[in-house]
Amino acid sequence: MPEMSRKPEQGKSVIIVESPAKTRTLGNFLGKDFDILASMGHVRDLPEKKLGVDIDDSFKPTYVIITRRRSTITEIRQAVKKAKEVFFASDPDREGEAIAWHLAEVLKIPNPQRLEFHEITAAAVKAALEHPRPMDMKLVDAQQARRVLDRIVGYTISPLLNRRSAGRARSAGRVQSVAVRLVVNREREIQAFVPQESWSVEASLAVDKEAEPFSAKLVRKSGEKIDLQDEKSARAAVEDIQSQTFLVKGIKNSSQLRNPPAPFTTSTLQQDASARLSLSPRRTMRLAQQLYEGVEIGGEGHTGLITYMRTDAVRISPQAQAQAREYITKNFGDEYLPAKPRAYKARKGAQEAHEAIRPTSVDRRPEDLESYLDEAQLRLYRLIWSRFMASQMASVRLALRNVDISAGDWDFETKEVKVAFPGFSVVYPIRDKEAPLPPLVEGQELILVSLDPKQHFTEPPPRFSEASLVKELEANGIGRPSTYAPILATIQDRGYVYLNGKRRLRPTDLGFAVTDKLVEHFPDIMEVKFTAEVEQDLDKIEEGEADWQEVLKEFYGPFAAALEAAKEGMGTIRLPGQPTDEVCEKCGKPMVQRTARTGSFLACSGYPECKNTRPIADPEDSPQKDCDKCGKPMLMRRSRYGPFWGCSGYPECTNTVRIRSSYRRKSAPRKKSKAAPKAS
Repeated sequence: MPEMSRKPEQGKSVIIVESPAKTRTLGNFLGKDFDILASMGHVRDLPEKKLGVDIDDSFKPTYVIITRRRSTITEIRQAVKKAKEVFFASDPDREGEAIAWHLAEVLKIPNPQRLEFHEITAAAVKAALEHPRPMDMKLVDAQQARRVLDRIVGYTISPLLNRRSAGRARSAGRVQSVAVRLVVNREREIQAFVPQESWSVEASLAVDKEAEPFSAKLVRKSGEKIDLQDEKSARAAVEDIQSQTFLVKGIKNSSQLRNPPAPFTTSTLQQDASARLSLSPRRTMRLAQQLYEGVEIGGEGHTGLITYMRTDAVRISPQAQAQAREYITKNFGDEYLPAKPRAYKARKGAQEAHEAIRPTSVDRRPEDLESYLDEAQLRLYRLIWSRFMASQMASVRLALRNVDISAGDWDFETKEVKVAFPGFSVVYPIRDKEAPLPPLVEGQELILVSLDPKQHFTEPPPRFSEASLVKELEANGIGRPSTYAPILATIQDRGYVYLNGKRRLRPTDLGFAVTDKLVEHFPDIMEVKFTAEVEQDLDKIEEGEADWQEVLKEFYGPFAAALEAAKEGMGTIRLPGQPTDEVCEKCGKPMVQRTARTGSFLACSGYPECKNTRPIADPEDSPQKDCDKCGKPMLMRRSRYGPFWGCSGYPECTNTVRIRSSYRRKSAPRKKSKAAPKAS
């Protein structure tokens, strides 16, 4: 439990932040002249049960105090009455600015002072205190515009969908619905994909009978690129090649530099944490928030370990670069240090005033924090620390050896890759594998061990993982760093998409049906390009180049017309189902295959009169088709803790496979805090 705030002494300065963790970290180095209070996040919002936006009065929002924050506000108000000065130190982004503004409005503080820092360290906070700034209303207006825009879309379309789908469709959103559409479109590409056959031939060769063989791939015949489209042509090639003498035709040595990746942004952190650590974006951001706000570190006290984690910038401060270069020289040597500090080019529209995600001090090595962080925190901190250090180190140098091998008119190729200098890979391993070859010279004759013709089929586009969907959203300009994780969480929580056993996103029947209805009746909102343009308009508001109410007015006209047409023309939303040969054992009607957020299952076509369902093994969903203990099919099953894969041989075989998903049951609401948390 966080410590409760006590009434400050007369003449103290008050700093208001969002979270108890922040109060402890700031209290660790600010001293007795400050009282640090936590608002516990937002204190005002639009009302829950009505629109709360006056469309006719320039989209004026009506804000209400969040019920569970009333006691917190009372405590903060009492503290502020006796304060020498009041500073607002919520997060340095649009939402943080809006939190500070709402607090200032509730507390009736004129000319509120804002502290902006991107890492919770003594130096950064001291600099912010020396140069407090006024509230940035451009940031507030941009956040207000987003909130009002999303409220208008959600509170007008969602009830319509809910009525048309008998309560199944629980929400629609300006951004979430477009994200679902991306998943639906990808699934339809996969369904429509027609594989194309091709063949390849690999030779297994050796320098002598005792040597370890190596492989080479057939690439040309008589100087022309080979194209084997069927088994007949592949077998004919093999038959001719077998009688030929294999000779080393040419050897080319070269080198290649592999430059380090840029330090993490929000998007790349979520992608890498998913790929390397199997963390969902939601969990990644929760852990990163903990590392940013501070963790108890031995003799240091409560300490912020990373810079602000919601950023699209790749810039690094000169001080951080200098610290990293000193560490690299001391711990790895001069050869691991590039001649000048590395700088990276940001994507268009990035907030270059911010920094990339990095450790607040490179001297806090991951291994030094093992006793202070839990396993997940430590893994994420190690990833951030390693990526930042790698971004400031020398490139990896690869030694390449390309070998051409002839067999009559047929040409084969093979390649050797060796790491000549490891560079940044000593802290951030690259994924290339070395492929050693034996010593070879031009004109050398080789022994043919075997020829292996292989059949291939072109692959459909892959389903999105959570990480690749974040990458797609960013590439299309949909959402911003603070919204990626909530978007992915929402579309799964609402049952529009789900993570299958292979950790890939698949749309449910509801996701297909709702997307089709929205595309039919709200084509503009469902367009990727349109959604990206709205984000650009929000950026213009933040930069002072557009008025937020004018942006809403331009949006609302066409939207209102589409909404009225949809109310008249939108029919019932029926969930699709794939016909099967199975028959319902209860009523005798055909069973259809359906898909929900727990995966695929069979359902009676006589629904709602007959509600019989049956689990099925869908190889597209299962992490494994058959049980690895008894060989029987794996089936999707449910328990009080959610879905899981279980052997169909139960109870004789009790093998199960847990489904890893970012979807979680909603926890019970927390009890009201009687007072705002206070640093010791």
